[in-house]
Amino acid sequence: MDKEPVKLRRRTRPNGTISLYLDTCINGVRTNEYLKLYLIPERTRQDRDANRKTLEIANTIKARRIIAVQSQKAGFTSGVMSDKILFLEFFKQIADSKEGTTHTSWMNALQHIKAYDKRSHITLLDITTAWVRGFREYLDKKATQWCIDDRKRKVKPLPISEGTKALMFQKLTACLNEAVRQDLLPSSPAKAVKGFGQTESEREYLTLEELRRLAEIPCPAPEIGRMFLFACLTGLRWSDVCGLRWSNVMETEQGTRLIFTQKKTRALEYLDISSQAASFLGDRGDDGSFVFRNSMPTQTARPYISAWVRAAGINKHITFHCARHTFAILMLDLGTDIYTVSKLLGHKCLETTEVYAKILDRNKKAAVEKIPDILKK
Repeated sequence: MDKEPVKLRRRTRPNGTISLYLDTCINGVRTNEYLKLYLIPERTRQDRDANRKTLEIANTIKARRIIAVQSQKAGFTSGVMSDKILFLEFFKQIADSKEGTTHTSWMNALQHIKAYDKRSHITLLDITTAWVRGFREYLDKKATQWCIDDRKRKVKPLPISEGTKALMFQKLTACLNEAVRQDLLPSSPAKAVKGFGQTESEREYLTLEELRRLAEIPCPAPEIGRMFLFACLTGLRWSDVCGLRWSNVMETEQGTRLIFTQKKTRALEYLDISSQAASFLGDRGDDGSFVFRNSMPTQTARPYISAWVRAAGINKHITFHCARHTFAILMLDLGTDIYTVSKLLGHKCLETTEVYAKILDRNKKAAVEKIPDILKK
């Protein structure tokens, strides 16, 4: 591993302050650059805060110098890369490489970033630790559910949830880590900023009885209904149901098998489905054609599913993704071991599936609490 070419050093001055300077070594030639930045004796909290901000400025300058050195080594003109990579464009390039709901969450994070910093031409090197800390504070104290669009609403916007805070900050961190991976930044400015704790979100789902009631009632959009019930019986995400082609559907002696690549994880999956699930596929078409003829985004499908659920007398907030939760809970409730359920859902780690086991445990606890008192009062 190459040694860091630029180091931030300190030199004590006669008046008690500390001068900050950069010690740069390139091809054995050492130079010092005094930054005209000074640390003061820390006697109060204000002194400590002032020194912290001074060090952040010094480290930002250091980062610029390191990138300039790396650019020279790579054959770039010094300073060309460091000041001309626009952060918002870089973030959007990453967002555009995503699909489905992942792309949506990246774009939501981008809108929150724009709401936090109104400048349109900030560069990667403008993203300092102080900037990241400020964005975190914005998410925690100022961000609201609808502050990232210009639609008129009659109700007062609520603060974003803890889970959304964590997700938005996570996207910024991922972007900066990608910049480091591409050698555009020497280190991530988010490294020193504590993120939001991951809260365990409530997972809404349908019970077997509710699912049966729903299946008896026609959906306002029949194709959406067919896709939803198919997802309840297979655990597939919206993006994978929409992307399913007949070339992904194989008929074997054992039954119907789906061979497809998950949109979210890019992992190749082999999923055997039940004959009941296969009945929702309909008549077989050409290999290149889609199984389900629907191109609307998942947000457009929500009102149809909501109306369908209400018509079935189910008082729950059900979205298409709840079909995946429904499948997981049904499998566990029917006695399928958690490892198998994890594989059926295409989870990379067992911890992700264990959330459903916790939900099932709460259901069992609620069930036994319904046992009438057996002791006379």
